[in-house]
Amino acid sequence: MKILAKYVDMISWGDQNGNLHPIRFRYSAEDERNVVIKVDKVMQITKENIAGNNMLVFRCQSIICGINKLFELKYEISNCKWILFKIE
Repeated sequence: MKILAKYVDMISWGDQNGNLHPIRFRYSAEDERNVVIKVDKVMQITKENIAGNNMLVFRCQSIICGINKLFELKYEISNCKWILFKIE
């Protein structure tokens, strides 16, 4: 997987238990165009603590340009920001 580590604009919803569910996100590609990706399936959710920064890691899959791709989204709990961390 290729590491991008880019902040993204995210549309998500939270249930009454406080669990987050990503729906789709937008990021700027290398050629400066905006790319919108719909999250088809969240396969795994884990917690991660890097240098005191707590994060939720969402391992997801989607069909992008007709190809099934895996990617990782990270949610920074302290500042409520989403990061596209890895993508195939």
